[in-house]
Amino acid sequence: MSKLGNLGARLHRGEIGYDFVGNRKIWYGISILITITAILGLTVRGLNMGIEFEGGAVFNTPKTSVSVATAERYAEEASGHQAVVQELGSGGSDGLRIQISGVDTDKSDAIKKALSKDLKIDSEDIAADLVGPSWGDQIANKAWEGLAIFMILVVIYLAIAFEWRMALAALVALIHDITITVGIYALVGFEVTPGTVIGLLTILGYSLYDTVVVFDSLKEQTKDITKQTRWTYSDIANRSINSTLVRSINTTVVALLPVAGLLFIGGGVLGAGTLNDISLSLFVGLAAGAYSSIFIATPLVADLKEREPQMKALRKRVLAKRAQAAAEEELAESRSVDVLDADEPEDAAPAVVGPRNQPTSRTRGRGRPSGKRR
Repeated sequence: MSKLGNLGARLHRGEIGYDFVGNRKIWYGISILITITAILGLTVRGLNMGIEFEGGAVFNTPKTSVSVATAERYAEEASGHQAVVQELGSGGSDGLRIQISGVDTDKSDAIKKALSKDLKIDSEDIAADLVGPSWGDQIANKAWEGLAIFMILVVIYLAIAFEWRMALAALVALIHDITITVGIYALVGFEVTPGTVIGLLTILGYSLYDTVVVFDSLKEQTKDITKQTRWTYSDIANRSINSTLVRSINTTVVALLPVAGLLFIGGGVLGAGTLNDISLSLFVGLAAGAYSSIFIATPLVADLKEREPQMKALRKRVLAKRAQAAAEEELAESRSVDVLDADEPEDAAPAVVGPRNQPTSRTRGRGRPSGKRR
């Protein structure tokens, strides 16, 4: 944890960092690929809309020895529509929940009698909840209206608090998150219920939270950006992402942990299918929101701002200054090399390594009498 805190501090001070903005084309490509996959899932498979949106009937039965697959077959034969059966409680100890979408409410009594006969249960013990198609359409329209109003209010607020480019980038990030989440729902086949809509609105709030944190840092650091020639707008945008990176990761991980518990343990292990409605949208949406805040929203703002005449002129000045500094540094290095070369004599004799043998003098021993001294 201390190493992570040290990393966050170094990122905040700008000592280290990753070039998110410089590699934005990679992230754009990944997002486009995921979005296309989600749209294909929506087109090919479509959404499994719950009875709250399409209308239909839900039958809750007591405990029975009939399997889920057999109960689905009985329900489809009795209604002529696709049925979804879920076990209530651990191993179906509380019975079955049989949901049939798109069925007319006036046929519910006949379906109830057929299920009673097939499941060998008294018809009085089967509880039926009916939803008319008109009420389902009304719920669907209200959900779309609420989503549209949310988007409009978000754009207006961000345009006032920051600027229209940031509002546009945040809107693109939100659409990105919604498309991916809805596409995952289509691919997985989970049922879309009012809980799903609540989950979508919740993850949009989380996504905006991370995006606004980065935007606030970016706004603060670019107040007098044109008065300096050290950083371009993209450089400062990249520093803003890095300075808030650890914070965004921490908040996302902390939010994902309980949602993962709902999805994988509550919905998968314990079999509480009703938790899947909201937990899947929260899990996918939180992950997509964290991704879009870092890799989509801020790089898109940098792209839009770099097209302004002032930012173009600033970029030219910054690049010219950097080129001049690089040239001066290269010239200084070449001069230092020349000085070192000049200090060494050209005709200097090579150094002698090892012991030197003194030459023997030719006059050595001359005049000395030979033989022994007396």
